[in-house]
Amino acid sequence: MTRFLLICFAGALGTGTRYLVSLGASRAFGAAFPYGTLIVNLVGCFLIAAVVRVAVTTAYISETLRFTLTVGFMGGLTTYSSFNFETTKLLEDKEYGAAAINFGATVAGCFAAGLLGLYAAKKLFPG
Repeated sequence: MTRFLLICFAGALGTGTRYLVSLGASRAFGAAFPYGTLIVNLVGCFLIAAVVRVAVTTAYISETLRFTLTVGFMGGLTTYSSFNFETTKLLEDKEYGAAAINFGATVAGCFAAGLLGLYAAKKLFPG
C-alpha cells in the first residue's frame, strides 16, 4: 500500500511539473508549437533511462523508489497522449511542416535522450 501511495503522489508531482513546464515554455517560446510537450518528453526519456540503469546495476535506488520515479513521477511527466493529439491537430490545421518537425524531434530526440540517460548513468554509477 505504501508503494502505491508513493507512486500516486509522485504521479501528481510529475503532472504538476508537466503543467508548469508547458506554461513556461509557452511564455518563453510562444504557443504555436508544443514546446512544453517536447521538453517533458525529452527530459522524461533521459530520466527514465538513467533511473532504470542505476536501479538495475547498483543498490542506490530501491525497487520502491524505482517504481515511484518511473511509474509515478515520469508517468505523470511524460505526455505521449498529448504529443499524439497535438501532432494530429497540426496535421488537421494543415501545418504539415510543424507536424513533421514535432514528430521527428520527439521520436528521434527522445530516443537520443534515452541513450544519453543510459550513458550518463553508466558513467556516474558504474556497476
